[in-house]
Amino acid sequence: MARYDAIVVGAGFGGMGAAIQLDRLGLSDYVILEREADLGGTWHVNRYPGLAVDIASVTYSYSFEPNPYWSRLFAPGEELRRYAQHVAERYGLRRRMRFGTAVEQARWDADRRHWVVTTGSGELTARFLITATGFLSQPYTPPFPGIDGFTGRIVHTTAWPDDLDLTGQRVGVIGTGATAVQLVPELADVAAELTVFQRTPIWVVPKVDTPIPAAVQRLFAALPVTQRAARLANTAVLEAIMVAGVLEFTRAKVLNRGAGLLAKAHLRTSVRDPETRRALTPGYDFGCKRPTFSNRYFRVFNSAHVRLETGSIAEVTAGGIALADGSEVALDTLVLATGFDLWQANFPAITVRGRDGVDLGAWWRASRFQAYEGITVPRFPNFLSLNSPYSYSGLSYFTTVEAQMKHMGRLLGELARRGAATFEVTERANAEFLDRVTERLGTSVFYGGDCGSARSYYFDPHGEAALLRPTSTLNAHREAVRFPLDDYVYGGVPA
Repeated sequence: MARYDAIVVGAGFGGMGAAIQLDRLGLSDYVILEREADLGGTWHVNRYPGLAVDIASVTYSYSFEPNPYWSRLFAPGEELRRYAQHVAERYGLRRRMRFGTAVEQARWDADRRHWVVTTGSGELTARFLITATGFLSQPYTPPFPGIDGFTGRIVHTTAWPDDLDLTGQRVGVIGTGATAVQLVPELADVAAELTVFQRTPIWVVPKVDTPIPAAVQRLFAALPVTQRAARLANTAVLEAIMVAGVLEFTRAKVLNRGAGLLAKAHLRTSVRDPETRRALTPGYDFGCKRPTFSNRYFRVFNSAHVRLETGSIAEVTAGGIALADGSEVALDTLVLATGFDLWQANFPAITVRGRDGVDLGAWWRASRFQAYEGITVPRFPNFLSLNSPYSYSGLSYFTTVEAQMKHMGRLLGELARRGAATFEVTERANAEFLDRVTERLGTSVFYGGDCGSARSYYFDPHGEAALLRPTSTLNAHREAVRFPLDDYVYGGVPA
């Protein structure tokens, strides 16, 4: 049975960041297990029309591996795929990756002080287990009655066929989240009829998206400090939105209200029909669920062939969708922009059993979702979970990834300094962190605002906003290199 320094589950940007840090620490005997056919995570899986980042590309990338050649301020998905390939080649990661390898479970072997990871092709062992399966990795298909009897085509946005042509078809889209906001305008350009089924409207603000001139790209390449300055400026804007407008809602309501007014003004100037505008206006406070950016989404509802449907779906019929009022919408293709199953049975994405056989997912659901500094969990030795409760800091995923890389560096560096074999966060440290983040969230829009109708994935089944870390990005990075080393217990001697 193969034994490694570490097993990394997931070859997206989180898993690649963890792998880069392992190499920096001299733990280079690792393997990255990926269930998909190639690397890139969400940017490999998602290929729907209109796919692009909704965070400016200068910020949505590793700070230590800038790309001066983004074509637009908000790069299209294909460029993110190429960037992921570049990172893998630049840091020698591809040769450590195993594609098409789905992890079934991982369990801690206390006697041998290592993790045993089971895949479809056998078992592997490693001193350390790092899960980087992403927050949004388990596609959700609503259990609508009759959906299996639909005679047309059903497409989930995470499984978009490259050859799908919807020209002249009657298309229905279920969902109005960030994916739908990008996809709907593209479908409106080709469909004969487009019906958008909305359960919860989304806050949408204007998107200041422009091509990046070749001269600017050359400047970024020749003088990287200029790109770092652009990254810093964009990060400052994102921090203002996240910290002041969302996390400090009760102290800075005027900023939150201002963002909401901007979105409403954008809606008013984009949509002519007042009834449609009312239907597209959220009834919850700005920030209760992730807002998004678009200049085209609202305008498509001015088109005669595009219909916004807010009635409840009763069932899927052979020829379309039947609504609760008895009417039916005839469809040729049904597109599911229904997002992901974040907190339910598939979180975490694999079964992880720690000391005494404790099942991580079952423990989270039975008690509270929690993780010290958003990365480690009591009773799970030598385990680092990059997609954990209270881990997401800032609006760019890369700020989270790099903070966690720093935490890994400090923790595993101390483990090596002590000559120890295992680490495990203490119950005390974990409880204190959970109390601290819970208290800080008390001033956020999640608890101080009106989020009752948001149906936001920020909230776990216990009703707690357990996804975001309620601090600034600067604070998260500072704590990643300063957390008390005695918040962990260290034991044994490496084999």
